[in-house]
Amino acid sequence: MSVAHQLTAVRRALPEGVELVAVSKTHPVEKIREAYDAGQRIFGESRPQELREKYEALPHDIEWHMIGHLQTNKVKYIAPFVKLIHSVDSERLVETIQKEGAKCGRVIDILLEIHVAEEETKNGWNFEDLERFLDSSSAEDFPNIRIRGVMGIATNTDDEEHVRRDFETLKQCFDSLKERFSDGFDTLSMGMSSDYPLAVECGSTMVRVGSFIFGERDYSK
Repeated sequence: MSVAHQLTAVRRALPEGVELVAVSKTHPVEKIREAYDAGQRIFGESRPQELREKYEALPHDIEWHMIGHLQTNKVKYIAPFVKLIHSVDSERLVETIQKEGAKCGRVIDILLEIHVAEEETKNGWNFEDLERFLDSSSAEDFPNIRIRGVMGIATNTDDEEHVRRDFETLKQCFDSLKERFSDGFDTLSMGMSSDYPLAVECGSTMVRVGSFIFGERDYSK
């Protein structure tokens, strides 16, 4: 199936108000161009250097999202142009994004990644630690950051009820944090190729779909 065909299938499955991030990590510029020509404008990458190279090679009306684990020493590569950083999982990373945003004269939108999966390899804040961080800081501390919402990844399992519980937990975290913000806290990023319909059912406002659109990834490149 073509990229355009698969993209259309995902779009038709999403209700109004749910945004689609086409996860293009490891896929070549040519495939991204196919999706772009079919009308897609939001793409997600997980490697800062690869993201910067694609930003330079493709039209600049694309909204680039950083969805993978982000090391503090790599923020500088994407700070000048990234639209949304999904994977903000520590106070140190928040501080670094603030510093790099100030250097660029930009306010950078971020999502707070919360750990809900029963896998130690997954990243994200422990919710209690995140609440303590938010209690001890204010918007004035980070003028070059705008917290837009929450991101998370469900446990990698075939047990649909387990995945549902993870998504429901993320939704509860999102609703709880939303009370802290007057406005602009509107994004719950959860759901990928294997589970995005369930994520939408549980309240996701943004899904990250890659292999269903572009095919399986070649991680050897």
